[in-house]
Amino acid sequence: MPLQHCGGILFMEENELIPHLFRTEYRKIIAVLCKLFGIEHIEIAEDITSDTFLRASELWGIKGIPENPTAWLYTVAKNKTKDYLKHHSLFSQKIAKDIQHNTITADEIEIDLSGKNINDSELAMMFAICDPCINAEAQIGLALSLLCGFGVEEIADAFLTNKEVIYKRLTRAKQKLKTQCIQIAGPGANDINNRLPLVLVTLYLLFNEGYYSASQNSALRRDFCVEAMRLTLLLAENDTTAKPEVHALLALMCFHASRFEARLNQEAEIILYEDQDETLWNRELIDRGRYYLNLASRGTDVSKYHLEAAIAWWHTNKEDTQEKWEGILQLYNKLLQTAYSPIAALNRTYALAKANGKEQAIAEAEKLQLNSNHLYHSLLGNLYTGLDNKRAVQHYQTAIGLTKSRTVKAALTQTMNRLMY
Repeated sequence: MPLQHCGGILFMEENELIPHLFRTEYRKIIAVLCKLFGIEHIEIAEDITSDTFLRASELWGIKGIPENPTAWLYTVAKNKTKDYLKHHSLFSQKIAKDIQHNTITADEIEIDLSGKNINDSELAMMFAICDPCINAEAQIGLALSLLCGFGVEEIADAFLTNKEVIYKRLTRAKQKLKTQCIQIAGPGANDINNRLPLVLVTLYLLFNEGYYSASQNSALRRDFCVEAMRLTLLLAENDTTAKPEVHALLALMCFHASRFEARLNQEAEIILYEDQDETLWNRELIDRGRYYLNLASRGTDVSKYHLEAAIAWWHTNKEDTQEKWEGILQLYNKLLQTAYSPIAALNRTYALAKANGKEQAIAEAEKLQLNSNHLYHSLLGNLYTGLDNKRAVQHYQTAIGLTKSRTVKAALTQTMNRLMY
């Protein structure tokens, strides 16, 4: 159903609007209520927010969509919150005590759903769920659930597991935050030093979950990437958290996101970098990436995000020159010294092939022995192509067997078939 724009408000049919608003507004209401109640009452915040959307689905089908659906949701959420506080001890035991106005009533308490408080609350939630008491996988799951509004089924698909596993993982993570008495508060100086690196890792991994999606249904989850960029932008626009490494991460995301339209064909299959249509690249995002990379250059520290952003910047120039690949190779060398990872080492071998030839790259790649990784065999298939096509096919076959993504299987099969026939 096409969208209609009227009076500055975007209208959709009910079956489209409620899921859209759930994605965009659920996380905002959750963040504000969690900050108000505290992490120990996170389920109450989730229940009130879910009940708000349930009420919308019940009434809008009968009475029609209200003139301002977002304002309607906020009003109902506020009323449900006040009604809950009236009838439960949470108000007297926590809310009134915390704001040091024991004479205030539940009706008088302000439930601030202004843009500024929503941003502040989401920022505070980000730092809360990235506490080192829970592992990185659980942090990403909580970020997707609480900060991005994704359902358990979507998260399960992203992690190639079932809903029960994700539900238990999220439940354990929330319980851990409660037992550790983690506070939901705006980031202070100690948080910047101790917690910001964990926040950035979570956002980096969240973006990668979308950009290199392992989902069986999609090789690119743009919605994950967009949410990661939105949350990173919150950090970049906050005076306390607008650090060079934040700008570098945002630059990296902009450069990668600029190629979204060129990465998949009409069948949603991956198009390799060298085969992408450069005219489909988003030049506005590339310019934004350059802007944030310039901001990131202020200061003396060089993080892994700086180096990866610089590598991604080189890739915004499609021209296949020796200077380009030498530049990328040197950046990978620095990256491996700064933050070694097997995947970074694997990616370096592609730049090595472009700069110094395939034979040298194959020798370096095979030292890594990432035999259970489909990317390893896919790269070796690429490197052996033209030198030993039989071995290239063998590596492609192994890669196809290792990946669980249907779209990646299709792309690898197509590449392999070109060598066989």
